[in-house]
Amino acid sequence: MCRTFENLIIATLVFNVLVLCTNASDVFADSTFRSQSTNAPKELNNPKKNTNVFYGKDTLASGIRSRFVENINGLKIHILEAGFEEKGRPCILLLHGFPELAYSWRKVMLPLAQEGYHVVAPDQRGYGRTTGWDDNYDSDISSFRLLNVVRDALGLVSAIGYKSVAAVVGHDYGSPVAAWCSLTRPDVFRSVVLMSAPFGGTGRLPFNTANKTPQKRVSSRPSIHEELAALSRPRKHYQWYYTTRQANDNMRNCPQGIHDFLRGYFHYKSADWIQNKPFRLKSWSAAELAKIPTYYIMDFDKGMAETVASEMPSALKIAKCKWLTDEELHVYSTEFARTGFQGGLNWYRCGKDARFRAEFQLFAGITIDVPSCFIGGASDWGVYQSPGSLERMQKNACTNMLGVHLVEGAGHWVQQEQPEQVSKLLIQFLKRAQNAPTVP
Repeated sequence: MCRTFENLIIATLVFNVLVLCTNASDVFADSTFRSQSTNAPKELNNPKKNTNVFYGKDTLASGIRSRFVENINGLKIHILEAGFEEKGRPCILLLHGFPELAYSWRKVMLPLAQEGYHVVAPDQRGYGRTTGWDDNYDSDISSFRLLNVVRDALGLVSAIGYKSVAAVVGHDYGSPVAAWCSLTRPDVFRSVVLMSAPFGGTGRLPFNTANKTPQKRVSSRPSIHEELAALSRPRKHYQWYYTTRQANDNMRNCPQGIHDFLRGYFHYKSADWIQNKPFRLKSWSAAELAKIPTYYIMDFDKGMAETVASEMPSALKIAKCKWLTDEELHVYSTEFARTGFQGGLNWYRCGKDARFRAEFQLFAGITIDVPSCFIGGASDWGVYQSPGSLERMQKNACTNMLGVHLVEGAGHWVQQEQPEQVSKLLIQFLKRAQNAPTVP
């Protein structure tokens, strides 16, 4: 009887220990803990992953980490950063475009950090893990206007402990943000690199109009949109399409799925699409604009999802795409499936809104005087989509231009398609800018 009771007790104790061990194993297998220095989730069960980042765990190098920076102009900004280990390094701020993320800079961050820089790339307002913005189409969009996005950048720089940065680098829609950063606060943004989208300048105010004899009004010409729609092959401009209510739904809930949509979009605008052979356009006219591929000057009756679907690369081409593997593309498709595109599209809505464009008159005639540089892809139509901008940038808008580089083998996604060449150009520019005299 005693022996039986003793055996029963031992069996019960063994069972309880097994249960506790099993539960503990489950907890540790599924749990995450947060790094005090980075706010990033660390997964305990897979040491091969970069556990210091919120997305791209399988594709971001271990020298890159995530962090949240709070209370920045109403935002909680998610950043990726490299070169953070050593205090006091000069800072470089990298600003992405559409439809991108801080992740778009993944291939140039470590080369810049290895040159002694603290490299910071935020998910900008409306994108990725940054929060505090509203994606409702009918909400007030004024927070997405360009000068307020500049304010986001300024607040971020200050919050991470810098009074100035060595350079602000912007790609695509990040390019005008970078341009306006350096134009409005040259004391903070000490040099600027514009990528894929030239900065054509600030424009001029009407001058001496009060002293001139009023001219007889001439009947207005058709708008560029009416001219494009009236072509034998009716077309429309993608930037105005992006202001429409249906644009977000067309891309987010497209028949091919968001992953294949983004694959088609990135492919169509890259050097992989061999028909991308851009050239200077003669004028801002329907006949000239119609020479641009349909990802910019769209067929009138199609949305962007249908536009890129017709140029979807084959499975073989996708497998051969080393600059954007399917694993890397999955980061984009996962994030945009979660957030949608409306945040980024609101930038285009503000850009075409006369209320917000009027703000730029405050800076009419002002030039970018800090050292500047332009980098684009040799196969990128973005360099020429606004006729005359490239020339105005070099002749008038930027007074301290140290170089214009069109990289072979790259389309619109130049820093992803040719990261080694872009890294080299950025490092060369930074060294020259450090010693370049400031234009008064």
